[in-house]
Amino acid sequence: MRQGGTDKTVGLRPIPAEDREWWTAREEEYWRSLVEHGQVVPETAPPADPQEIFSDLGLEEEYRPTLASEAARNNGAMSKWQRAQQALERGESFSLWVSGANRGGLLVEWNGLQGFVPASQLKEMPRALDPDERTSELARRIGERLTVCLIEVDEGQNRLVFSERAAASGPHSPTAIWNALRPGEIRSGTVTNLTTFGAFVDLGGVEGLIHLSELSWDRVRHPADLLSLGQELEVYVLGVNPDEQRVALSLKRLRPDPWSRVEADLRVGAVVEGVVTHVVSFGAFVRVAEGVEGLIHVSELAEGSFLHPRNVVREGDRVRVRVLNVDAARHRLGLSLRQAYRT
Repeated sequence: MRQGGTDKTVGLRPIPAEDREWWTAREEEYWRSLVEHGQVVPETAPPADPQEIFSDLGLEEEYRPTLASEAARNNGAMSKWQRAQQALERGESFSLWVSGANRGGLLVEWNGLQGFVPASQLKEMPRALDPDERTSELARRIGERLTVCLIEVDEGQNRLVFSERAAASGPHSPTAIWNALRPGEIRSGTVTNLTTFGAFVDLGGVEGLIHLSELSWDRVRHPADLLSLGQELEVYVLGVNPDEQRVALSLKRLRPDPWSRVEADLRVGAVVEGVVTHVVSFGAFVRVAEGVEGLIHVSELAEGSFLHPRNVVREGDRVRVRVLNVDAARHRLGLSLRQAYRT
């Protein structure tokens, strides 16, 4: 969503190269489904012409619904898109018939334009279904009338996105939410999607992403280990980019950084207990406190020679280790297993 006069970036931190995925990630069920799976329409409707529904796909895979017909594209399209932008800014709600469906959501018609309601923006979205069951479940809603509001208008990409959830959340428009979001705020939201790289959270018509690295101070293998779909929670706003419609969120920032007390709690030479969390070729990581992991380098595992650190320790082992060095600023903690019992 691009709007004149809106700052492109509000309090956005520089994004490390390794974290760029969280800003560029797309919801897989979103436009991809519209392109790959087409739409389900009532049996009385004529077969859909893909050329009328989808425009060309570029290398960036920008998925875009087109105008309902070529005539609509050539006759007054600009005024319709201007009207859509006005409705977006005002937060207007509409009662629209569902004209089609696919695995990603529902299709609607508005003012001669074809729009899309993603499954994540439905008040009651199907869960824990395989792709065919999901499509069938959504197809049952063809012919229903939904109360929705616009959450994205992009004439350049022919994108018209509606939300039932945002329409039901109150009179505040998505535009107002974007304008009000600020880094450092704490917001309430609902988990709408879990992926390998993080969790999407609906903030009331605007979705943000909690990157995997921002879920917990502890190591997290998958967001599903901590969160579930539909879960309500509070999140910390890290960064806001209205121009790219990206909101970076965090769960772990709601709690103090455990490394802030490491140098006071863990002194060099002290012997502490911990649990082995990860074993690699160069050593083993040990969790000695909530959110604090240290490394036992392979040279500090045991006396003598061995083929691999797993010959000495395994994930889940409880061990006693001696603190060799502490660097709280860099979140580094050096440990030794072989020196743990030396006096």
